[in-house]
Amino acid sequence: MNASADLVKVKSCPTQFVLAINDTLNVLVGKWKLPIIGALLFGKKRFREMERDIPKITPRMLSKELKDLELNGIIKRTVHDTIPVTVEYELTPSGKSLSNVLDVMIEWGLHHRKMSISPEKAA
Repeated sequence: MNASADLVKVKSCPTQFVLAINDTLNVLVGKWKLPIIGALLFGKKRFREMERDIPKITPRMLSKELKDLELNGIIKRTVHDTIPVTVEYELTPSGKSLSNVLDVMIEWGLHHRKMSISPEKAA
């Protein structure tokens, strides 16, 4: 069965629909996971690069979220045998496919911000 057929099937069954949403949220929930994925959409990064790209994230939280994302198959961690050891993070194919989700979220966020802060709302 292809992805669009799966989507039609899930949309016709409330139980599977809710289960699919919960599966997605279990992987992406949290303040930092989507910003980390967003940073990695631009290519491989080292830990310190991500710290600089994501304002206000602590090293401890970044480390925890990277481990979670790796366990869920969203990112891949590669350790290079260099001195000192170099560790790079990159999105897996599954992680890269989230770019469509992020695009829709950005589009919605821009529209929502415009509608929420419209002159009519301010008056």
